[in-house]
Amino acid sequence: MKSVTVYHYDAFSTEPNKGNPAGVVLNGDKLTDNEMQEIAFKAGFNETAFIMNSDAADLRIRYFTPGHEMNLCGHGTMAAIYALKKKGLLKQKDTLTIETLAGILPIKIGALSDADILITMKQASPQFAEFTGSVEALADSIGLVKEDIDDTLPILYGSTGIWTLLLPIKKLETFKKMKPNNELFPSLLKERPKASLHPFCLETYDDNAHMHARHFSSPYSGTIEDPVTGTASGVMGAYFASYINSHFEKTLNLLVEQGQEMEKDGRVMVHITKNKDQFDIEITGSAVFVKEFEVVL
Repeated sequence: MKSVTVYHYDAFSTEPNKGNPAGVVLNGDKLTDNEMQEIAFKAGFNETAFIMNSDAADLRIRYFTPGHEMNLCGHGTMAAIYALKKKGLLKQKDTLTIETLAGILPIKIGALSDADILITMKQASPQFAEFTGSVEALADSIGLVKEDIDDTLPILYGSTGIWTLLLPIKKLETFKKMKPNNELFPSLLKERPKASLHPFCLETYDDNAHMHARHFSSPYSGTIEDPVTGTASGVMGAYFASYINSHFEKTLNLLVEQGQEMEKDGRVMVHITKNKDQFDIEITGSAVFVKEFEVVL
């Protein structure tokens, strides 16, 4: 029997119990895969990040939902880097690289204020894939009807490290009545049965935001909904640049809001840069420490 300390941070917020909660474990090298999975299950967060040594980057991060390991997690990365910086474990570093299952990604650390920091992470190159299933069944799986879907925009799978289905919605008011039946997702998302579902719209609560979204988890994750999603916000930015505002010259900065229906009120800054025939995607956010606790294995 051994005890492992899990640090609880809320990412994409500077206020405790807002944003997206994540677990952070500092000594991942001392744990087996099964132990990391057990810790993530017992901690109960949508993701827990395990910080490890790396031969290829400054550090390695592995991400586990209660159900399985993920290639990448935006809010887990924010929480992990924030924890390391606040604990003095990054010294004076303001740039570093992290090894993930989605590749080696650069991180930048800047000042939000004298007391706090902003973290920017580059994501994997965006990819899109066609959805060929039933729009009516898809709408029904989250408690909507086909008429709620915005048919002026494409329904697409998108990834900047993790695949999700981007589902355009006409009205902001529709988001309050969404009720996901996650168990249906694999049978509907035939091309990518392990993908999550990410409805979004261009109406927002915050006048400064460009997009609003919710994020419903794959049933394989063991969770229902992610309050504020870094990776999905990144690929949503690539979608915006590809299908909504494709005429910008070099860079595009967006503010994405998420979590309002769950009383989480998170914000993710998304930066899109044209790079030859593709986009470079970065997301920026902060985090806040909530508490620490022990998980007994």
